[in-house]
Amino acid sequence: MTQSKLQEPAIGGGKGPTSAPLTGTGSAGSELPGTALPALRAALSPLLLDGVRPALLLADVAGCAAAGLLTASPVTAVLVLTVAVVVLHATGGLYRSRLQLSLLDDLPSLLGRWMVASAALLTVVATSTELGARTAGFALVALGCMLVARTGCYAAVRWMRRIGLVTHSTLIVGTGAAGRRVAEILHHHPEYGLRPSGFLSTRSVATDELGAPVVGDPSHLSEILQRSETRVVVLAYAQVPDPVLVNLIRACHRSTCELFLVPRLYELHQVSDDMEMIWGVPLVRLRRSAGRSVSWQFKRLLDVLVAGTAALLLAPVLAACALAVRWEGGPGVIFRQTRVGMDGRPFELLKFRSLAPVDEHESGTRWNIANDDRLGPVGRFLRVSSLDELPQLWNILRGDMSMVGPRPERPQFVDQFALRYPGYIARHRVPSGLTGLAQVHGLRGDTDIDDRARFDNFYIENWSLWLDIKILLRTAVSVFTARGA
Repeated sequence: MTQSKLQEPAIGGGKGPTSAPLTGTGSAGSELPGTALPALRAALSPLLLDGVRPALLLADVAGCAAAGLLTASPVTAVLVLTVAVVVLHATGGLYRSRLQLSLLDDLPSLLGRWMVASAALLTVVATSTELGARTAGFALVALGCMLVARTGCYAAVRWMRRIGLVTHSTLIVGTGAAGRRVAEILHHHPEYGLRPSGFLSTRSVATDELGAPVVGDPSHLSEILQRSETRVVVLAYAQVPDPVLVNLIRACHRSTCELFLVPRLYELHQVSDDMEMIWGVPLVRLRRSAGRSVSWQFKRLLDVLVAGTAALLLAPVLAACALAVRWEGGPGVIFRQTRVGMDGRPFELLKFRSLAPVDEHESGTRWNIANDDRLGPVGRFLRVSSLDELPQLWNILRGDMSMVGPRPERPQFVDQFALRYPGYIARHRVPSGLTGLAQVHGLRGDTDIDDRARFDNFYIENWSLWLDIKILLRTAVSVFTARGA
């Protein structure tokens, strides 16, 4: 592939990870005076923190309101249609941030959701044939107004991107043909709102060949994101092994930037609804960290509700287990052990004692006691049924753990597994759990650590509240069938 050089002046200089600032205010195609652009951007920046979402939401609300005024419809009808449209568009991804804005691309989805919203409006408001006809007319006018409003909104966003009012500093990982092609496209098409500000590469390449400096190699990704204003990272065939790149990306889970991936063999790649396309090059938008989603805020509420309710309902079971442990092994019903939780922080995990360790060394270094001859019938039953884990409801209520997440491990084993299994440390991106995706697939006790880490990381990458609920339901089935969770 033949590449042309970019003509945009380099930002900074040098090749080290801290030699070039990833900032800057210029943008190709800027039409405003140099002093006016920063001032205007500063004034409007509070309104642009959430990308195009507020503008698209405002366009839909304005369209419904305008239709109400044009048709002199009741306020109730306007409110019902507006709420239905906003909810349906939000759940359908029509407010998501996008690089390419096209009304024709959105039209099938807009029409389908408008029909559902109109049906809801007629069901709630229409009480007679005449009123139903007026309501249907209002809904039809509202569709036209929303389409006009969205068209204007898309045009305004593209204009603000072209003049540099809305522009995001973009770091490109990889200086090969794909990386250079992406940088060239973004330079010549500022309507995407992305401005190349630097490259990460294992090779030294002159800045005048790229149009932006090489600011480090891919291993510096996390520290560069922490100290810079980078808003977007594009992964374009970096000259590093894929497993290493995966770990580098996972280490950036606290960052607020957006991550895009140029897929392998992108010339043959079909663009789906959840992908982006910039001038013929498809980009896969990697999912935002679970902790950055709105629904994550409800995870803690779910933890408190489920753990609190379970503690109350299972109080007789907890008491029976405590008495049985006391009867079989004497004083010391609760076993306390240091485990490693979120971000590597240690905490004290609580369990019913199933076997009294000889000393602290055995407690910290013994991997599994399932086949220990010292286990009595009570301890063995508690372990098989997972009832020994019930005191961890208190760990959940005080915030040490979550109901669902990767199972916490002892510090010594964490250090060992981190050296042996590349994806193990990435498990600590979220709170530890009483149960998890690995456990409901039978990976508990003396099972393959690599498989457990793979399931735990899959859970983190694909987290949703419904996934938590599914795991809890499967855990309950496992406990009641005596398979454990």
